[in-house]
Amino acid sequence: MTADVSEFHYGLVTPIAAYLMACLGAVLALRCTTRSIGRRHGEKRFGWLALGAVSLGCGIWTMHFIAMIGFSVDGALVSYDTGRTVLSLFVAIAVVAVGVFLVGYRGSGPVTLGTAGVLTGLGVAAMHYLGMTAMNTGGSVHYDTTVVVLSVVIAVVAATAALWAAVSISAVWATIGASLVMGAAVSTMHYTGMAAVSVHVAQMQTGGQSSTSLLAFLLLMLAGPVAALILAAAIVMFDPEVVGGQRDWADADTPAAPAPIPQPWHPTGHQQSLTDRRYTP
Repeated sequence: MTADVSEFHYGLVTPIAAYLMACLGAVLALRCTTRSIGRRHGEKRFGWLALGAVSLGCGIWTMHFIAMIGFSVDGALVSYDTGRTVLSLFVAIAVVAVGVFLVGYRGSGPVTLGTAGVLTGLGVAAMHYLGMTAMNTGGSVHYDTTVVVLSVVIAVVAATAALWAAVSISAVWATIGASLVMGAAVSTMHYTGMAAVSVHVAQMQTGGQSSTSLLAFLLLMLAGPVAALILAAAIVMFDPEVVGGQRDWADADTPAAPAPIPQPWHPTGHQQSLTDRRYTP
């Protein structure tokens, strides 16, 4: 029989928390990518782009996972496979890194941006549905193909917009605004994908969703990604260029221009007071 499913078992707590985590990952990724722009040394650019990719990947995955905590199946106990859940985290980071490094090194030209956006969007969708395979409901999960395709399209559009913003927006307030939009786009993709889900169970089980077991799993799985986001936030907060837009990398990466050498003073053949003397070539 087809069971009733809900995305909001704990009310609005999970969608709001999920959205905020997606926004946090987005704003950190945008500021890190901004920091990498203009870097001439490959090692330093690589570091900032890598930090941005990890931030965005962890933000997207954390959004997905927190939202899944609110997913419940009437008459079934929902549990998750740890291995597939962790694998979906690495998939999220890897596919985001592909897009971030493409635009970070090759710019936001139409071909580069389109390629990076499609690859990243498909990867984010793959992360979502891989995470879904980690879910065990005691029954079979089915998908509406049309809605699945729509969710993939949303993922591609959201990824393309995110990558464009990463290399095109540098002002702090504009970055915050872009991250709010990106968080909404990621959340929309997730809940659109979940709207495609139906669960068929052979026998209804007594009891509902186990809050204790899901909470324990939540804390365990979120510990690493949340720690990564906190570390990235600390690096961003204490970096003057990322916060205030000061392009201080020029002093660190390029040699300082030599100070001008004053020309010697030559007497002009007539009496001059000290205040009238000039340095002439």
